[in-house]
Amino acid sequence: LPFLSFFSIDLLYWRNVKQSGAVFSSVLLLLFSLTQFSVVSVGAYLALAALSATISFRIYKSVLQAVQKTDEGHPFKAYLEMEIAMSQDQISKYADKILLYSNTCMKELRRLFLVQDLVDSLKFAVLMWLLTYVGALFNGLTLLILAVVSMFTLPVVYEKHQAQIDQYVGLIRTQVNSVVGKIQAKIPGAKRKEE
Repeated sequence: LPFLSFFSIDLLYWRNVKQSGAVFSSVLLLLFSLTQFSVVSVGAYLALAALSATISFRIYKSVLQAVQKTDEGHPFKAYLEMEIAMSQDQISKYADKILLYSNTCMKELRRLFLVQDLVDSLKFAVLMWLLTYVGALFNGLTLLILAVVSMFTLPVVYEKHQAQIDQYVGLIRTQVNSVVGKIQAKIPGAKRKEE
């Protein structure tokens, strides 16, 4: 799993342009396909494309072996012999992580909806109110496309212009904190407890 996170960071920072470009364009093509066709159709077309490629390659290798009179065997033999089953330990580890995440989310939602902390519940209400406007403007697939484009562009932009971005984010954070402080001072019972 650490290899996967390192690999994904390299993809998002475009360390290997060919790999990042292939993944980025493939994901965007898939998402744009889903805007036009149903999930079932896109899945079926992808499966047909993969089968066409593998069957064609298998036939090509078989013809090549027959012409050259060699016995190289099945062209996908290494992949067919590869172990792909998940162990019980792996399944248990991932199930434990999912369970922990689910319990944490449920506790946080309970805390927000039952107004354990007024300020946090008000922030959550404002966020949900803003999301109603976002939902009116975009559907979920459009937001997913924007998220993918952002994932592949924002890290590189931040890496190149980190000093300027940090300066402006610091200014915005200062302004937001002062406004939140003023609001908390005016709402009774909204002052945060010192931790």
